[in-house]
Amino acid sequence: MVKMPKINLGGVEYDSDQFSENSKNLLAELQKLERSIQEKNNLVAIFTKAKRAYIADLKQEMISSKAGLDLFE
Repeated sequence: MVKMPKINLGGVEYDSDQFSENSKNLLAELQKLERSIQEKNNLVAIFTKAKRAYIADLKQEMISSKAGLDLFE
């Protein structure tokens, strides 16, 4: 049998083996939510990187058009 981990909630450590079925279900939902939050944070990081790249490309395009030639090719 797999031993369930200890869970720290509000600075108090609980043995999840002792949880009721409802508590175990709530814990599973909390863990799914934490994974979802992490996935969203990863997407924000990817989108932020893409945004910065688009801004850099836009700046290069604006400088090139002002100079009348492509300085970055």
